[in-house]
Amino acid sequence: MKLVVTEFVTLDGVFQDPGGGETFDRGGWAFRFDRGAEGDRFKLDELTAADAQLLGRKTYEGFAAAWPSMTDEQGFAEKMNSMPKYVVSSTLRDPEWNNTTVIGLEDVAKLREQPGGDLLVAGSGELVQALLERGLVDELHLMVFPIVLGAGRRLLGETEASIPLELVETRPAGETTIVVLRRRSS
Repeated sequence: MKLVVTEFVTLDGVFQDPGGGETFDRGGWAFRFDRGAEGDRFKLDELTAADAQLLGRKTYEGFAAAWPSMTDEQGFAEKMNSMPKYVVSSTLRDPEWNNTTVIGLEDVAKLREQPGGDLLVAGSGELVQALLERGLVDELHLMVFPIVLGAGRRLLGETEASIPLELVETRPAGETTIVVLRRRSS
């Protein structure tokens, strides 16, 4: 499986609470913009290419509280709810969202060795940082929104070593020029 990290991010690198479901006072910033048909298509194609999700505990808890009751005409919610989900956690014991398995960080490399489509990671900042530092991220998809928040958790923090990436694709999305970047690990 190819491990793909997908994130909504601001120009100043904030990825915290794009949907506004947390207690962050600047949350909901992504919904100020129309990502257009191009952005919606990108997100649907990304999910369709995935055979499973890999999530950190906090992101899992947010997704598990929201997605089971969602529906849509494009099949996004059905795919989110039915696909296998792997949660990297040392504290989660009894996941309730269907098709969820709790694993350790050391198990991620074994998951990547399995045949199949993409293993998709959304949110999960601490997990993403750990995966990048261990060289386990194959692609990084960033949907960059034209806003500077000035505060909030940044996706990419300090690391012990530089992480070279190769630019694979850029494309505009939406009327406000949201930029979709795809980077592949070198």
